[in-house]
Amino acid sequence: MNDSLHNPPLDEHPASNAEKDPENWVSGDDPMTGAQASYLTTLCEQAKIDPPSADLSKAEASIQIDELKQKLGL
Repeated sequence: MNDSLHNPPLDEHPASNAEKDPENWVSGDDPMTGAQASYLTTLCEQAKIDPPSADLSKAEASIQIDELKQKLGL
């Protein structure tokens, strides 16, 4: 039996759920995770800005992380 018929290579599926807009996340309104808070704090320190409010949602934190990574060239 040829497994490639049932398990095509990943590159044959270019559209990925991992790239969904944070504003469309089902759990986007949940509080940001501890990992997000930690990473956001680290990025803010690198950018020499005050960390944002601790009451961000997952989606808001993700957007801010992406913006800071772009600003820092990461």
